[in-house]
Amino acid sequence: MIKGVIEQHKTAPQSALISRLNPIIRGWLNYYSAVVSTETFNKLDNIVWQMIRAWTVSRCGKASHEKLRNYFRNGTVKLSNGKERHETWLFQTKDGLHLYKHNWTPIVRHTLVRPDATPYDGNWTYWATRKGQAIDTPNRVAKLLKKPKGRCTWCGQFFTPSDLIEVDHIVPRSQGGKDEYKNLQLLHRHCHDDKTALDEEMLLYS
Repeated sequence: MIKGVIEQHKTAPQSALISRLNPIIRGWLNYYSAVVSTETFNKLDNIVWQMIRAWTVSRCGKASHEKLRNYFRNGTVKLSNGKERHETWLFQTKDGLHLYKHNWTPIVRHTLVRPDATPYDGNWTYWATRKGQAIDTPNRVAKLLKKPKGRCTWCGQFFTPSDLIEVDHIVPRSQGGKDEYKNLQLLHRHCHDDKTALDEEMLLYS
């Protein structure tokens, strides 16, 4: 897929190519980050480097150091874990838009269930915490699960492995609430429905 995208963007601006490739690379990484190795990520980065270099040569002829520096730069990037990493020969535009690299993504292994744990043991703190560590749990949900210590803010009950959970705006967007962390909470789907109905009723009579 990446090769096809690069071929389709032979005459496109560098920013357009980067904007098209980044979602593809990030999506692949999110799906496979738990089942691949660092060596695999490094190999993929090398393959993409070769294709991007060929794309550059096709635009500016013989790839001299000076010409390549129009497309590749040294820079510092901030990783998802908050750490910064200095990169040389980063495929980056003059205004800082850069191509995401595979080896920037930490490999997160699947967390095994404790041998003595069962969904029927009543230890909802453990299961709510585990849900936040699950590979398929969105980052925003995992972060919000820590906020009420694994409980639904509306009913106060712990989230269980089978519960349907939804992100709710504490102050609804329709009432001026912002889409930011301090205005978000997790609710059971049925609790979310109840709160939404109440929010709409309050708006109606305000």
